[in-house]
Amino acid sequence: MPQKKDAPLRSDAQRNRERILEVALAELTRCADAPLSAIAKKAGVGQGTFYRNFPNREALVLEIYRHEMQQVADSARQLLRTGPPERALRAWMDRLAEFAMAKAGLADAIRQVTGVPGGPAKPEPTPVAAAADLLLRANEEAGTIRPGVTADDLLLAIAGLWQLAPHDDWQPRATRLFDLVMDGLRTGAPED
Repeated sequence: MPQKKDAPLRSDAQRNRERILEVALAELTRCADAPLSAIAKKAGVGQGTFYRNFPNREALVLEIYRHEMQQVADSARQLLRTGPPERALRAWMDRLAEFAMAKAGLADAIRQVTGVPGGPAKPEPTPVAAAADLLLRANEEAGTIRPGVTADDLLLAIAGLWQLAPHDDWQPRATRLFDLVMDGLRTGAPED
């Protein structure tokens, strides 16, 4: 009997899928042109299993991107549970930077699959924008940032992050950028 599209995967199938994603992330981060057959082999799955999960390079790359962005987004709630909103927002920016710098090779793979005419569009950073909005609203309620800042405002303000070279000493520059953004967010806060 065929499996329904939205039926949960069997545990072994789920493990295979997760292993493929884990290996593919490492391989595509290292080399955007990594052969799919090499990824399948390193993941310990056959070609049929691989292509059942990811029918083409585009599907694989976009799923990795979606999964990794979701991980960054999910960290916002955890940070809010473990500390004050202002510290959570700043720590989340650091996590976003770590993701961006660690996955720079993946960015090349994403550009390859989304840059071809008629190819798929790069997914919108919706989970990241939702996480930014969650953090901003928590800070606004706490009175630690100026009112009315949107997730789009924040993401645009920290967009300089994407200009940093991952192989350089990027951390001090990212820290300065984020500290400037935090100073700007605090200006006009009710607590001022």
